[in-house]
Amino acid sequence: MFMKFTEGAFWVVGSLLTAFFLGSLGLSELQRQQDIAAFKAMRPVMLAYTPPAELPPLVTAVEEPFVIDYIVEDPDKSLWSTGRIASFAESLGKETSDVLGILEIPRLELEVPLYNGASDLHMDRGIARIEGTAMPDESGNMGIAGHRDGYFRVLKDIKFGDEMIVSSSAGLKRYRVEQLMIVEPSAVEVLDPTDDTSITLVTCYPFYFVGHAPQRFIVRAVLQDDSLITGG
Repeated sequence: MFMKFTEGAFWVVGSLLTAFFLGSLGLSELQRQQDIAAFKAMRPVMLAYTPPAELPPLVTAVEEPFVIDYIVEDPDKSLWSTGRIASFAESLGKETSDVLGILEIPRLELEVPLYNGASDLHMDRGIARIEGTAMPDESGNMGIAGHRDGYFRVLKDIKFGDEMIVSSSAGLKRYRVEQLMIVEPSAVEVLDPTDDTSITLVTCYPFYFVGHAPQRFIVRAVLQDDSLITGG
């Protein structure tokens, strides 16, 4: 009788813990979508334009702008570690910076909010601009950090030539991947200012290393000449 009572008690406690965990994940995803929605509400109208062949490659204005709509879906966490999923859920209700923008890598089906400042909270919730690097509305090199066992795990499949899109209050910018590097953590020169407008994604490496990963995986993407830059 005692054993049956004990088994029943464990079953009830386990069910309650499972329900609590799943509920936390749902609420944290709602918070993520609210963060992105808040950004979209404050940004100006953004433009998208494919120039005719006879025009110069750099286009700075169009006659009929239109609003770019984003479809926000539950992120695919199938590649995420259980610890990162839990950290994502725990970030619910904590105060973050305003969303600076949205980073998209279409081929990898990644859409993630970009926060200001590479804190644990910001990287649990999304990805983060590294302090001291360019802002989305500035030229130069914008460093972006993310966790290898969360949103940035898809970078294991990144390829040369892949497109990246950064949407911010400054407008929409399209980038193309030109460099992939594996470096030591001390190689901070990857974040140095650049003459061109670029973004540098930084995450730990190897992607599935157990414990503190010893290296960094770097993705450098450069603004395309046919990218439409608006706002300012």
